[in-house]
Amino acid sequence: MGKQNKIYLILFALGVFALPLFLRNNYHLMVLNISALNILVVIGLNLLMGFAGQISLGHAAFFGLGAYFSGILTTTFGFPTWPTILLAMAITAGVAFGIGVPTLKLEGHYLVMATLGFNVIIYIVMIQLESLTGGPSGFSGIPRPELGGFIFDSDRKYYYLLWTVSLGALLLSLNLIHSRVGRAMAALRQNEIAARCAGIDTKAYKVKIFVLSAAMASLAGSLYAHYITFISPGTFSFFYSLQVVTMVLVGGIGSLWGSVLGALLLTILPEALHAVKEYNVLVYGLILTGVLVFFPHGLLTGMAGIWRGREKRVAAGMEKTIS
Repeated sequence: MGKQNKIYLILFALGVFALPLFLRNNYHLMVLNISALNILVVIGLNLLMGFAGQISLGHAAFFGLGAYFSGILTTTFGFPTWPTILLAMAITAGVAFGIGVPTLKLEGHYLVMATLGFNVIIYIVMIQLESLTGGPSGFSGIPRPELGGFIFDSDRKYYYLLWTVSLGALLLSLNLIHSRVGRAMAALRQNEIAARCAGIDTKAYKVKIFVLSAAMASLAGSLYAHYITFISPGTFSFFYSLQVVTMVLVGGIGSLWGSVLGALLLTILPEALHAVKEYNVLVYGLILTGVLVFFPHGLLTGMAGIWRGREKRVAAGMEKTIS
């Protein structure tokens, strides 16, 4: 990870951890907590889409598997929280490996349909296993996590936990894409055939990134379950998969900082638009359409391009003045 990214990460972390000092409304903290969870899912999905070149519409299923495994094992069977969260990640990673090996051989819309089908299957299982999952009515009574006797039993306490995890995932992902593995992933994204000719095991990399992405979504799901203490199948439907893919597109495919921006924007924006009441869906759609039309490569990339263009114009103007 370059020096510039380190500076950005430190400044962003300082801002994130200082923000609760200025917030007195638990509702605002809750929105930011959900933003942190979405950032965790979107970073993993962007690794898959932006660096492995694979589009998945099944990440709501991995999110849901983490939530249900962790929720059921801790509530019904009395498992300890933190080992169970890790166990849920391992199980979800195993499931992702099992479906990733055959489905990642597919390309284009075939892969999209395969992951969508997996999402639908998991959603139906959540509803049908009513004795275990609570069915459509949901599953409640999930315990809040604790660490050394400290219980994360408020929005403010959970804020620091969620953002620490999300910033840690961002740090690890930034290091990953700037490593030897990251360079192989970049080659895979640019041209899979050329990467294969260069000796890169493209199939193995696709599966590994898919599994990593699923494990990150599972971690977010487990943390969500222990935060809300109630889960139901509706949260993990196809629409959430579509939502996180949209966050990747809005922030910018292949940009991890864009993932942060896209997740924050599309989590906070619907809440902010409650002020316009019955027009909130219309305004949200117009804003989203505008971003995708005028910034087709992502909001962060587009803003960076505008800034660089402004700097060039200023530099050109100074040269003319000097001459």
